[in-house]
Amino acid sequence: MKRICVIGAGFSGAVVARELAETGYDVDVYEMRNHVSGNCHTERDPETGVMVHKYGPHIFHTDNEVVWSYINKYGEFVPYVNRVKAQVNGQVYTLPINLLTINQFFKKNLRPPEAQKLIADLGDQSIINPSSFEEQALKFLGNDLYKAFFRGYTLKQWEVDPKDLPASILKRLPVRFNYDDNYFAHKYQGMPKDGYTSIVNNILNHPKISVFLNSKYSKNDYNKDNYQHLFYTGPLDSYFDFRYGRLAYRTLDFKSERHEGDYQGCAVMNYCDQNVPYTRITEHKYFSPWENHSNTIIFKEYSRSCGENDIPYYPIRLLDDQVILKKYEDAVKQEKNVTFLGRLATYRYLDMDVTIGEALDIVNKFIELKKRISI
Repeated sequence: MKRICVIGAGFSGAVVARELAETGYDVDVYEMRNHVSGNCHTERDPETGVMVHKYGPHIFHTDNEVVWSYINKYGEFVPYVNRVKAQVNGQVYTLPINLLTINQFFKKNLRPPEAQKLIADLGDQSIINPSSFEEQALKFLGNDLYKAFFRGYTLKQWEVDPKDLPASILKRLPVRFNYDDNYFAHKYQGMPKDGYTSIVNNILNHPKISVFLNSKYSKNDYNKDNYQHLFYTGPLDSYFDFRYGRLAYRTLDFKSERHEGDYQGCAVMNYCDQNVPYTRITEHKYFSPWENHSNTIIFKEYSRSCGENDIPYYPIRLLDDQVILKKYEDAVKQEKNVTFLGRLATYRYLDMDVTIGEALDIVNKFIELKKRISI
């Protein structure tokens, strides 16, 4: 049986490689970085001993029982609740906006029905079908909460006026009329005890899988005589040598600092004021509350446009990008024996559970197809 080529050793590539290896395929995995696990990479800080999320925090959360069961085969997860705080005009609030946030912000002592009425009265009901981020916020939150918690943060994160961003971005941020401060509402939530990189290494640990790090892929490098199929998880535009132009991304810069003791008392603190240059500060020892560390390491997070040599994080997907994307999607349909999957190859922002679920679905369909052909 011919070998399978997988480009990228993040969750998408690792899951595909493992599932194919389990069914008898030999799989070569090529990764351009010097480590597996992509942007989920974790490593111990040598000075503090803290497990650091090298490319920003990743909290595993899902309602997908199949995915939760799958990921737990390869590493121990510890229950973890993400409790995000936000600074606005020198005051600290809870996110998502909940009853405590509303009462603090408006200096009131409202019960849930009273808070619901207040927010409904503040919302701009003249907006029937919100088409932009700003309209979505004004309709459901009102001007005061929108300007305090979302406008400045959004301008820093995207460098795009909220009037020009799709409403769907804000739909991921609920308003709660109770004191629940769990950032997510999924059934399964946790952190890997030994970090994400350990889990991906365990997934890739199979005798029929060969991993090649520091191996940058070019379409011209792929030898179809050596491989039966290519699973590609790298940047979509890069695969086609940017023939239609570059798809736009936001990237992140992290400024790390080490301090004695604690720094901010929580894992994530958003800075919503536009005059603060960073979007948030993450204190990584709070992502592993079962560990004890006398000192701490923080990351100040800065968002900017992604350059040619930067790591892409968030697809922008504005109108111009949609036009270019359509051309690449049409080109994908012309490729034979190549499967595009993962956030970069599909130009979508995907949570980890969705990435794993889609990889499982894709590889299962591939295996079933090959079985039918052989019959």
